[in-house]
Amino acid sequence: MNPSPRPPRAGTSRRRAARTRSVVTALAVAPLLLLSACTTGTSDAADGPGRAGPADELRLGYFANVTHAPALVGVAGGQFEEALGETALTTQVFNAGPAAIEALNAGAIDATFIGPNPAINNFVKSNGEAVRIIAGSTSGGAQLVVRDGIDTAADLEGTTIASPQLGGTQDVALRAWLTENGLENDLQGGGDVAVTPTENAQTLTLFQNGDLDGGWLPEPWASRLVLDAGAHVLVDEKDLWDDGQFLTTHLIVRTDFLEQHPETVEALLRGEVAAIDWLDANPDEARTLVNGEIEKIAGKALPDAVLDRAFTNITFTTDPLAGTLETLLEDGVTAGTTTEADLDGIYDLSLLNKVLTEAGRPTVSAAGLGKE
Repeated sequence: MNPSPRPPRAGTSRRRAARTRSVVTALAVAPLLLLSACTTGTSDAADGPGRAGPADELRLGYFANVTHAPALVGVAGGQFEEALGETALTTQVFNAGPAAIEALNAGAIDATFIGPNPAINNFVKSNGEAVRIIAGSTSGGAQLVVRDGIDTAADLEGTTIASPQLGGTQDVALRAWLTENGLENDLQGGGDVAVTPTENAQTLTLFQNGDLDGGWLPEPWASRLVLDAGAHVLVDEKDLWDDGQFLTTHLIVRTDFLEQHPETVEALLRGEVAAIDWLDANPDEARTLVNGEIEKIAGKALPDAVLDRAFTNITFTTDPLAGTLETLLEDGVTAGTTTEADLDGIYDLSLLNKVLTEAGRPTVSAAGLGKE
């Protein structure tokens, strides 16, 4: 049987949206690069303070995951390019969030689709200066999938479980859940359960070879282990959250790029809204397009059954679900990768809400953690 949701803390439900304090990832590994931007085409440093008008180029990061479908569609379907107009779009694909953050800090990209925990870490490491969360993207689509013989949390003792990257969103979720279920783990891979950060494609191969016992993975990798490698679901992360909604992917931008090129950022957001609208209106075509992009990037298309299962587990939304952020951060404390900090200012949803208002749609909340 599946284990029950995480036990309450101090008499409160684990997944309450409102918390009285904020915490922040502080990885016990090499610090992220906090380098000055060396941009190509945008000339941010040369422009000096203040607005510089639309950028000549927008460099965008994302992952080849179904949880990044709005990015995949926006690029391949032309929604970003159309919205950006004269601004050229270039892209870079990453395996997980910490690598994307390093590229952002090094000035190699201007914006990226990413999970919440690496973005939080970067915000705090830079004393609130480096990045802003400007929109949501995807809710849901992460599961702990395991081999036969593991049916309860207790059965995980002595196993090796993968996550996409140390300090990434699924890595934090896994470590927090293990700890809350009485299973010791540490950042060096020790404890009752050895957590092993592993690239997603390698996780599938290692699991098939018997070198891993499972993984806490985003889609489509959870579905690939289930359908291609015989794994089963031990924990569906949506079962740990009120209403089954939790943040998997949002959109962030370098603060200096946002300040100098708000017109370009607004155009990017218009493109994202258009991409999500198209995803929702054309589910069959969207799956084909997303699969085609994954094939281009990864070299192999997903089987239809994997794609169908993955899409069933996720919802696309520009709402960043800001009310869940403090709980995500509290998971980092439990996981041993976080410390307390003030996250005020991490959101700037003003341009998104402008786009939504002009389209006659409801605005979204920053939950007191930034501009609306």
